[in-house]
Amino acid sequence: MPRIRTRKRPPQGWEDIEPQLEDFEMRMREATAESHEGKRKVESTWPIFKINFERSRLLFDLYYKKQEISKELYEFCINEKLIDGSLIAKWKKPGYENLCCLRCIQSRDTNFGTNCICRVPKSHLDDERPIECVHCGCKGCSG
Repeated sequence: MPRIRTRKRPPQGWEDIEPQLEDFEMRMREATAESHEGKRKVESTWPIFKINFERSRLLFDLYYKKQEISKELYEFCINEKLIDGSLIAKWKKPGYENLCCLRCIQSRDTNFGTNCICRVPKSHLDDERPIECVHCGCKGCSG
């Protein structure tokens, strides 16, 4: 397995999360090397967004929900860019607890200057049409 490279010496507790981060790193390498033949242009990046979400959510839950890792280790992962600090900052705000990616809330990426379709609650939409975010492939992260 490839080792995750860090610039600084990791804090105590790194040994507990390192195998999981290495697994995410390996999955990320596979996703970037995967062939995108037969896929739409936007579909080729969906696995990358999903892995980034899962990796960030894992450490977010370990620190905020389960309190299994220290603040130093959590901040180390953010500073080393092992997890997405901007996405985690949004998860702390009300209404964004399940946000899938930051592109879904950027109004400049949509036709009418609004949020992505996955941010609309499912109760406001038709049940017949499946919802799929163009940016990340999310099936609906508003709840």
